[in-house]
Amino acid sequence: MNWVDVLILLLVAGVCGSLGQAISGYSRGGCLVSIALGFIGAVIGMWLARQFQLPELFAVNIGGTKFPIVWSIIGATIFVAIIGLLTRRRV
Repeated sequence: MNWVDVLILLLVAGVCGSLGQAISGYSRGGCLVSIALGFIGAVIGMWLARQFQLPELFAVNIGGTKFPIVWSIIGATIFVAIIGLLTRRRV
């Protein structure tokens, strides 16, 4: 994997993370947070897909690495929703 592949992978993860934040309705942080959420979402989403024996949906092959777009967005949404529930101010 060369540096262009890494940049593309970071871009795709950032878009997936920001979509997860937008869907969950809780946004905190900038570009780096979105990239991290995209990668964490990919891990969570693929774990859930394996547990329920669901197919891998729309995986993009970047430099020999498969990145699951749909599961990344779903995983990021779940992760951001949990973070939002744990860190919201109580009235």
